[in-house]
Amino acid sequence: MAEESIRKQLEALRKKIEYHNYCYYVLDAPDISDAEYDQLMRELEDLEKEHPELYDPNSPTQRVGAPPLDVFETVTHTIPMLSLANAMDETEAREFDQRVKRFLGTHEEIEYVVEPKMDGLAVELLYDEGKFAVGSTRGDGFTGENITQNLRTVKTIPLILQEGEMPVPELIEIRGEVYMEIEDFEVLNRRREALGEPVFANPRNAAAGSLRQLDSKVTASRPLKIFCYAMGTARGVTFETHWEFLQTLPKWGVRVNPVVRSCAGIEEAIAYYDEMTEKRETLPYEIDGVVIKVNRLDLQATLGQVSRSPRWALAYKFPAHQAITRVVNIIASVGRTGVVTPVAELEPVWVGGARISHATLHNQDEVVRKDVRIGDTVVVQRAGDVIPEVVKVLKERRTEEAGPYRIPEKCPVCGGDVVRLPGEAAHRCISLSCPAQLKGSIRHFASKRAMDIDGLGTKLVDQLVDQGLVTDIADLYNLERESLASLERMADKSAQNICDALNKSKKKPLARFLYGLGIRHVGEHLSELLAHEFGSLERLSKSNEEELMAIDEVGPEVAQSVARFFQDPKNMEILKRLKKAGLMIDEPSVARLEKLEGKTFVFTGTLESLRRDEARDLVESLGGRTASSVSKRVDYLVVGVDPGSKVDRAREFGVQIVTEEEFKKMIG
Repeated sequence: MAEESIRKQLEALRKKIEYHNYCYYVLDAPDISDAEYDQLMRELEDLEKEHPELYDPNSPTQRVGAPPLDVFETVTHTIPMLSLANAMDETEAREFDQRVKRFLGTHEEIEYVVEPKMDGLAVELLYDEGKFAVGSTRGDGFTGENITQNLRTVKTIPLILQEGEMPVPELIEIRGEVYMEIEDFEVLNRRREALGEPVFANPRNAAAGSLRQLDSKVTASRPLKIFCYAMGTARGVTFETHWEFLQTLPKWGVRVNPVVRSCAGIEEAIAYYDEMTEKRETLPYEIDGVVIKVNRLDLQATLGQVSRSPRWALAYKFPAHQAITRVVNIIASVGRTGVVTPVAELEPVWVGGARISHATLHNQDEVVRKDVRIGDTVVVQRAGDVIPEVVKVLKERRTEEAGPYRIPEKCPVCGGDVVRLPGEAAHRCISLSCPAQLKGSIRHFASKRAMDIDGLGTKLVDQLVDQGLVTDIADLYNLERESLASLERMADKSAQNICDALNKSKKKPLARFLYGLGIRHVGEHLSELLAHEFGSLERLSKSNEEELMAIDEVGPEVAQSVARFFQDPKNMEILKRLKKAGLMIDEPSVARLEKLEGKTFVFTGTLESLRRDEARDLVESLGGRTASSVSKRVDYLVVGVDPGSKVDRAREFGVQIVTEEEFKKMIG
């Protein structure tokens, strides 16, 4: 009875403190003094110390930071966190509105919700039965990093959703932007400068860097805040409009930017943009535009998405911060796909909180249109407040020595021909043996998310290409230990390790292999999609553009790129040589892909016969999903040696626990 009395006392204290956090951080209307709040916290801390058996991870006292991690685990988003298409002026904003109306087949005004576009780090918060369970970064939109213990330290994120007029859902994913206010950022930088530590370039970098600390005590020391703006998966609650969702969040104790607005049509949305442009410099935080969203959720579902962007939302960007500097030189940079890009080398200048010394000139047409010359004084900006670019030339300051620039006819890296293909703005080096392309292609092929060839880093790739040992990716599998050992700083053991890593990489899932090939416009997600749809490299290689475009998310540009890749005889020759070298691409049959369809797995402890990433790959190759933490959505917890607290959580949620051997039998 005494323990039950203490438990109730603890629960009441925790609930009281969470309520006062809600008043302070969400309503911005505290109803007790700081001293009274501190007294409540001390009372709770003392009681928890006396009764450690009543520990609760969601207690307000647990925001101080957990023990440091060795590495962040990954989290797969149940609904992708898509990027947004951009508009840079009124014309593009109105074109977005026209596209929405055409797709919906209506001439009536569309109701939009318009929100400030926060310049911070996008995160997802998962609440299970009202308790904060998992927090992750956006990552690539499909997979992010598990930063739960860091997000727990952010005081404006509720650890438990408030009960009230709107019932707390069984499960809900809430998305938002963690940011740092400008004044807090400046105080932080002054403190770091005084300690001789490097300062952050801008508030966004400070927020992102703070959240990606392996030691959450560091995160806890940083003045981070959050505004939430979107919903992922939800169970036990439904909404008809995005506006209804935003109005509900504060009732649960979740912060929403108070300046969001419902707009009856695109003209009101543009007027809101103009208003926020004027207010931008007076806000306590940085924004880089506004986000326009179709309000009705059923219309959002009808509109759907294209590739990695929803059709129902638009980021209407502000004009970028600008500065004036001088072009010291213009160089031709050769990328992995052979594109030759003119890049202006600048006298370093600060733009929008970052030091800029290079700016893209995009292509020859842009150089001519803007008439950029070496020695010119130019206006530069960070496009979308991110990518440095030259806006215009101040011709009144031009000297007589400044002459027009043209992309060279010969590749600056290999001396091969540089051509401009019909219908393209870009110039390309067409030499397949170009070191600039080859080195980039090999590094990409060997990268962790592709073929995962351990030890094949930049310096080794440079030596292999420069000494003629590798002229394409197929040559990697003909390398011998003796030739590797002859390279600079390469001992016999290191050479053998590279050979072992190459042999180990010979059996990889089809999706990884496709990603490693570096087909233009085909990233990790599309590689997974193509592997799932076609099931084999042979079927994919024989597909045409029409078959490819029949796949959801594959548009004309991607279809053309994939078809052209497999129609190129040189590429097909490389694929034949890879097969001859012993590559056995793991091609899932349709039956295999359906084997674990709809099942979610979590792994804990050390697996004896598989690496954790290999086990995850196996699950995904069989149509299943993996997660990093246990919740009601998980079907199986696979237990290795020395499992952690996930076992207790699995029992709590009724998740089936299986051994490594049982898992191996399950996947065959």
